Amino acid sequence: MTDFLLIPGAGGVAWYWNRVVQDLAARGHMAVAVDLPGDDPESGLPEYAQKTVDAGRGLDRPILVAQSMGGFTAPLVWSQLPVSRVVFLNAMIPKPGERAGDWWGNVDCVAAQREAALFAGYTPEFDVDVYFLHDVPQEVLADGALERNEADRAFSDVCDFTWPDLPIHAVAGEDDRFFPLALQRRVARKRLDVEVDTVPGGHLAALSQPGPLADYLLSLGG
Repeated sequence: MTDFLLIPGAGGVAWYWNRVVQDLAARGHMAVAVDLPGDDPESGLPEYAQKTVDAGRGLDRPILVAQSMGGFTAPLVWSQLPVSRVVFLNAMIPKPGERAGDWWGNVDCVAAQREAALFAGYTPEFDVDVYFLHDVPQEVLADGALERNEADRAFSDVCDFTWPDLPIHAVAGEDDRFFPLALQRRVARKRLDVEVDTVPGGHLAALSQPGPLADYLLSLGG
């Protein structure tokens, strides 16, 4: 049995991971999705990390998986909790001392989004349905509550960390429009010196393609 500790992105809604949690549980594994107070203006990265550490204390050296903005919480967790490996999923991969609010400009995210949109033929103007929900079934969205605003605090907190002596993986949804695959490949090569693995789906792959994502996570071993 493999344990997993799952960090959501901006807003911090644990429900984002619910389909993957169910899939892994059905196969005999343990997965804990952390609910973070993303809309609390008094909470930021240290509070997110503490909640994640507390949620993971009963797990046996879990695989730590961070989605999107969760990439800025993960480094503050692996220094406090024994984990077996780290997975960045469609994630904002930080560099030591960086702020999440600066990441966009540092990796030239907006230009990458626009280039991908013009090439693929969808609007370069941000739209939630186009960039986040385009591949998520309506019945899945109707089954839970995904929306929660992210307060400013976490974007301004410094992510101060050192890279761990652990296996680190980067995986991207093949059809991620928010962080296009070319962007994720460039950032992972520069910041992690790893190649990006891919799974089906877009930015919310855990909702649109939970089975293939669970397959990928289990393929990594403990």
